[in-house]
Amino acid sequence: MDNHEFRRWSDRAAQWGADYREALRDRPVRARTAPGEIAAHIAEAAPEQPEPMEAIFADFEDIILPGMTHWQHPRFFAYFPANAAPVSVVAEYLVTAMAAQCMLWQTSPAATELETKVLDWLRGALGLPAGFHGVIQDSASSATLAAVLTMRERALDWSGNRAGLSGQGRLRVYSSDQVHTSIDRAIWISGIGEENLVRIPVTGPLRSMDTEALERAIRADIEAGFVPAGIIACVGGTSTGSTDDIAAVCEIARRHGLYTHVDAAWAGSAMICAEFRQLWAGVEQADSIVFNPHKWLGAQFDCAAHFLRDPESLVKTLAIQPEYLKTHGREGVINYSEWSVPLGRRFRALKLWFVLRAYGLEGLRTMIRNHVAWSGKLAERLRGTSGFEIVTEPVLSLFSFRHRPQGNDDIDAHNLALVNAINDDGRIYLTQTRVGGRVAIRFQAGQFETTEEDVMAAYDVIVDCASRQPVG
Repeated sequence: MDNHEFRRWSDRAAQWGADYREALRDRPVRARTAPGEIAAHIAEAAPEQPEPMEAIFADFEDIILPGMTHWQHPRFFAYFPANAAPVSVVAEYLVTAMAAQCMLWQTSPAATELETKVLDWLRGALGLPAGFHGVIQDSASSATLAAVLTMRERALDWSGNRAGLSGQGRLRVYSSDQVHTSIDRAIWISGIGEENLVRIPVTGPLRSMDTEALERAIRADIEAGFVPAGIIACVGGTSTGSTDDIAAVCEIARRHGLYTHVDAAWAGSAMICAEFRQLWAGVEQADSIVFNPHKWLGAQFDCAAHFLRDPESLVKTLAIQPEYLKTHGREGVINYSEWSVPLGRRFRALKLWFVLRAYGLEGLRTMIRNHVAWSGKLAERLRGTSGFEIVTEPVLSLFSFRHRPQGNDDIDAHNLALVNAINDDGRIYLTQTRVGGRVAIRFQAGQFETTEEDVMAAYDVIVDCASRQPVG
């Protein structure tokens, strides 16, 4: 592809993207293909000779597009949002065109310095104290892994990377059973082991970690000769929005010298609104905090903001400095590859910079406040509708509900059938969860261009599909 063709196809791709976003409401939210259907239309082997772009692009539209679930659809109410605000897409065009590796200051000084500044903007917007320093990770999963590795090294007096875990004390990490499964993976990868992730029971309407049980578990482990390493707290858990008492958890961690990581992957974005910050009151005492601007702030995946009270502990855990990665003659520079597990780094700060400037903090606050208000309104409408119950109350814009028609004894099967019927209908997209072992249906509003009309339309779809489900 020469420069003329590159220009032509870049223009066409940009026009296609704008047309796609404009017409999203006319598409079913979830893909309607059967397993293997897309693969059956793709050649068994790569072509030996070049193929024309017209044919490639036509196959993209005819084969690939029908198999896509549309995460930017304004009636996408499943999982959590994975927003790509239009201005973020424009920024990613530029990042992709430059294709820089931003692992060191010297490999792209602007990328490093913009990351430092834009994370400080974000720190201020969240109300975090100036002592926190930020880095953009690819995902909350990577930030959590980095935090677990750091708590491991601190607990072992920085000997784990050098000597391994064999012969060391048995490390223990504490969390509730409401945390994301990325915590399990971090425990596996760190070598701590699933058996040493101590699950603390939850209590209260926010399904918070029982801090008295946490204290007892730590003391019991110390008496047993184990080595408590850290606590992973949750703000806005994936299933139902479970939120721990951060101040109480951090106080226990301080008392026992443990490292505290706060996973606020979804809910953290809402903390740009001061009125929601009671959900993570005490967070300034944590050692590590992560949230994903690619969920609710419009900076498309991947973009996880990881804030640290003591970056030196993270760097001491992760930094490797062979000669070819050293920056000579430049003192005081930051090499963010030393703050993360991967060496390679994309220029993620640009899209965040574009979003914060194009929408402004007040524009983003308005969007989040609207989503919270509209979701609460939907919950009340369902609560007032015969046959429906609210299972977990709204946490920000997330709640769960259940349909309980009279005469149906298998409520779990009924609600699984209902959520499948809703998704097969195509007008909206929801997911299920389990609360107390029983099936419930999740709803969350968070897509960047969702309107109140879109959220209220969900009520009509839910009630309509429920009315058509067999009772027995």
